[in-house]
Amino acid sequence: MTIIHTVKERFLKYVKYDTQSDYNSTSVPSTAKQKLLSAELVKELLQLGIKDAHLDEFGYVFATVPANSQKNVPVICFCSHVDTSPDCSGENVKPIIHNNYNGEDLVLPDDNNVVLKMAEHPDLSAQIGNDIITASGKTLLGADNKAGVATIMDAVNFFTQNPDVKHGEIKILFTPDEEIGRGVNHLDIKKLGADFGYTIDGETLGSFEDETFSADGMQVKIKGVSTHPGFAKNKMQSAIKIAGQIINALPKDKLSPESTEGKEGFIHPVGISGQVEEATIDFIIRDFEDEHLLKHENELKAICNAVLSDYPDSTVEFVITEQYRNMKNIVAAHPKVSAFALKAIERAGVKPKRQSIRGGTDGSRLSFMGLPCPNIFAGEHAFHSKQEWVSVQDMEAAVRTIINLAMIWEEEC
Repeated sequence: MTIIHTVKERFLKYVKYDTQSDYNSTSVPSTAKQKLLSAELVKELLQLGIKDAHLDEFGYVFATVPANSQKNVPVICFCSHVDTSPDCSGENVKPIIHNNYNGEDLVLPDDNNVVLKMAEHPDLSAQIGNDIITASGKTLLGADNKAGVATIMDAVNFFTQNPDVKHGEIKILFTPDEEIGRGVNHLDIKKLGADFGYTIDGETLGSFEDETFSADGMQVKIKGVSTHPGFAKNKMQSAIKIAGQIINALPKDKLSPESTEGKEGFIHPVGISGQVEEATIDFIIRDFEDEHLLKHENELKAICNAVLSDYPDSTVEFVITEQYRNMKNIVAAHPKVSAFALKAIERAGVKPKRQSIRGGTDGSRLSFMGLPCPNIFAGEHAFHSKQEWVSVQDMEAAVRTIINLAMIWEEEC
C-alpha cells in the first residue's frame, strides 16, 4: 500500500492559524478565531469530495467518509481538537523544519535561550535522521493538537484517492476548546452517529492510551474579616493571607504534580484571586481511581480547616465540580476498540506502547457520552511550551495507523 503523504504540508499550514482558547471567555467557542481554522478544514474536506462537511454554530466540524464495503461495519470516528493552550502564545507561529536531525541541540532562532536538548527531551534519541518541526522560540508550535488534525486530514485524503481500500463509514470530528476542558460540552452525540471513536492526540510514536485520570475541580472560597488597616489590630482576618497559608500548607513531597508520577494522583492549585474580605483558590484534583478523588478532596478540606482554626471569625466553603472520569471504566467493556488499535499500530511498522494518560482528552468525556474513545499517538511533544516539537515521520506513522485501523474494522467485522 503506497501512501503519498500530505500531512507535513497540512501541518505547516494549520499551525499558522492562531487558535488559542480562553479560560475566561463565556462565548462558544471561547475564541472566535478557532472557527477560522475550522472553516478552512471544511473547505478542504469539501474539495476532497466529502459532501456533508460543515461547521456548526458551536465550532464543531462534522464530516463523513462514506463506507465502500458491503459488510455491516461499525461506524468509527476520528477526532482531534483545533484549539491550542492558553498557557503559551499561539500568535504568529513560525514553524521551522530541522531536516535530518543529527542529535545536536536545536537552538531556536527567535530566542536563543530556547534550546531543545536530547538530555531534556529523551524521545529525540529515536529521531536521528528524521525531520523535526519546532516553532521559532517565541510561541508554542501547536502540534497539540494540529498534528492530530493534519494526520486525520491526510488519512481522509488517502481514502478519497484510494476507493479500492475497503472500510466502513468513518466520521470525522474536530472540536474547539479541548484545552480548557469544554471540548465536547455542546456536542450533539446523536448527530455524530458513531459507534466507537479514537482521539488522535497522543505523544510518543506508538503510544496508545485507554486509561486517563479521573478529574474534579474544587473551589475553595474564603470569607475573611475586612476593616481599615489603620485600625485593624485584633480585628482584620485577611482572606488573602489565609489563602496564602493554605497554599503553603499543601504537601510538597506528595500529592503535587511536581512530586508524583505514574499512577499517583495530586492536588494542584491553578488559580487564586480575591481581596481582604474574600478570596478564592481554584484547585484541580486528579487520580486514576475515582474513590481516591474523594480522599484527596477530604485531605484538602482538612488542610483548609486546620488553617482556618487560627481565624475564628473567618469561614471557608468548598465547591466541587466533576470534570471527567477515567475512560478505562467504559473502554474496557469493548475490548475490540483497543485490540484493533494496537493491531493497526503494529501494521504501521511501529511497536505499540500501551499506557495511561496523566491527564484527560476529549475521549474521556466522549466515552461517558456513549462513544468509547481511547487515544492514539500523533507524535506531539513538550505540549504547551515554546519547546514543543513533532517529527514528520511520526505524523506519517499516525496517518498509516488511522488508515490501518479503518481497514481492520472492515476486515474483522
